[in-house]
Amino acid sequence: MPVKVSVIVPVYNPGPYIEDCIASMLRQSLPPDEFEVVFVDDGSTDRTPATLDALAAEHPHIRVIHQENSGWSGKPRNVGIAASEGEFVMFVDNDDYLGDEALERMYEYGVENKADVIVGKMAGKGRPVPVELFRRNHPHATVENAPLIDSLTPHKMVRRAFLDRVGLRFPEGRRRLEDHVFITEAYLRADNVSVLSDYVCYYHVKRHDASNAGFQRFEPVGYFKNLREALDVVERYTEPGPLRDRLLRRWLRVEMVDRMSGRRLLAMPDDYRRELFHEMRAVILERFGPGVAPKLRPGQRIVASLIRDDRYDDLVAHAQWESGVGPKADPTGVEWRDGTLRVGFTAEYRSGGQPLTFPADGPGTPVTDTAPRDLEEAVAWLGADAVGGFEKATVDLILRDRATSASFFQPVEVTRERVPADDGRVRLVLRGTATVDPGTAAGGTALHAGLWDAYVRVGLGGWSKECRLGPAPRQGRPVPPAGVVAGRVVLPYWTKQYDNFSLDVDRAGKALGLGRLTPEDAAVSADHQLSVALPLHVPDRAEVQVRLTDPTTGRSLRRTGTLTPADGAGSLLEASVPGHELTGASWRTDVCLLPEAEAPRFHTLPLALHVTRAGGVRVAGPTAPGLLLRLARKARRVMGTVRGRKA
Repeated sequence: MPVKVSVIVPVYNPGPYIEDCIASMLRQSLPPDEFEVVFVDDGSTDRTPATLDALAAEHPHIRVIHQENSGWSGKPRNVGIAASEGEFVMFVDNDDYLGDEALERMYEYGVENKADVIVGKMAGKGRPVPVELFRRNHPHATVENAPLIDSLTPHKMVRRAFLDRVGLRFPEGRRRLEDHVFITEAYLRADNVSVLSDYVCYYHVKRHDASNAGFQRFEPVGYFKNLREALDVVERYTEPGPLRDRLLRRWLRVEMVDRMSGRRLLAMPDDYRRELFHEMRAVILERFGPGVAPKLRPGQRIVASLIRDDRYDDLVAHAQWESGVGPKADPTGVEWRDGTLRVGFTAEYRSGGQPLTFPADGPGTPVTDTAPRDLEEAVAWLGADAVGGFEKATVDLILRDRATSASFFQPVEVTRERVPADDGRVRLVLRGTATVDPGTAAGGTALHAGLWDAYVRVGLGGWSKECRLGPAPRQGRPVPPAGVVAGRVVLPYWTKQYDNFSLDVDRAGKALGLGRLTPEDAAVSADHQLSVALPLHVPDRAEVQVRLTDPTTGRSLRRTGTLTPADGAGSLLEASVPGHELTGASWRTDVCLLPEAEAPRFHTLPLALHVTRAGGVRVAGPTAPGLLLRLARKARRVMGTVRGRKA
């Protein structure tokens, strides 16, 4: 069968960090005879070469190429391209890994849309990844209609025939930004680029020891020499004008301004950041024309102008002020409505722990690359910009899987309010109400089992930053029940340490609150119908399973029951009790909320069904848990010991 995808993995001394990469290749939903994995070992000196050789011996669709160390990833990728047999090639780094369905989904999406380049949704585990690019699917993306230029790492699927047709390969040798040169040209020369955003295809992982190549301090002169090569590609394939300026702006913003801003700048040693400052200034003066910097965000324009004007001390002062500015999101309400979770919150920027206030009006930052006279003027410009652009301010609620960092936007209704403060100034407060549908919240699919943390992303004036939703004061905060919705048990909760808002999907046990039931919450009718009021939200009728267990013998009986919405926030469990089959004094009651799940879980209710002498059934609180069974086991052990002594 023809090979659909060749996965190319450059390898150099990854140690144990390659294990997740290998495991993800073996879990792919695409059949093994439809893809191949080409590991190109670039002269590793650890045990990895032997590990890969053994892997290849066991799996026919995995190959290993060994070569002398070339110094960087460009040559191993090119060697992999030359050896590949697939219709598409997919580039993966040896310390990252793929989603289980990544190859199948990306291949089908690329074929469907006749794409030369397919960009799969990324999740960053300790590493930054693009956010806006993956807000939705882009079947026909270009650098003009989508923020493609924000994603220049090599982790894409590319049509092999396209690479051969345009003669595109990675720059080789020990260098930086070879991926920028390659991917930028691919974007600009492809007939079509497709962005798949409804499934996390690629997990970009920071090693625990931070030894990833991208985290190593780089030599500024060489780095910015390589950066100029990426700028050359843009100039080679675009005409002078707004599009070229917008693309060039990406390197000014990401590789220069962001590095010279806030805490990121302050974390670097002074001598190193001065080296960076010098090289950045040279590039700005050489390569960025008058149309590049003015379209940056206000704060970014200020930083760029300070670099250009050689004002290092003012740049550091600006970073010190900016490092104390960040958003704060306070929850105002959380409740279930017809199977969806409505999450209300307010968000605003703060400085030094206090709400940031702004002038009621005033001139904003000049839409040029003019630098402010001093920090006071810079702050005034940013404040006026925030006020002037407040009607365009944005707020998003993002659910992020704690285990994988996969992130998904939730729909939010937003209102904006100017709140009067002292001295004629105002606070700029965003009020949002997010709708979380557990059945579609993960990019159109249901949330998978795990813990999901809520983040709020606030775009105001020159800032776009995110924070956790919370903390919520422990007194008076909303505490909605768990919901049995979309084939999931979803528990909204506040984290213990920081009181932030999160969701527990299909993991909670005691936290569901079923252990707080009392006999007054349940009843058995004369015709043996069990009814229990449960603290669970259900949008409509759902089937559950009830299990009755005799604790002395371990014998169990199971019956199908139903959950139906009840008045208030709870639900009513109903099931038929087989009274004629109940023998003995007491039966423990368990309920399975998702009987169709792959691994159904039963939750014990603190209720016991007692059989009366007249043959009726009544509900009571349990006796000491398992007391009779424990006494029986103890008696058997004692008798066994006595018999043993006699023998």
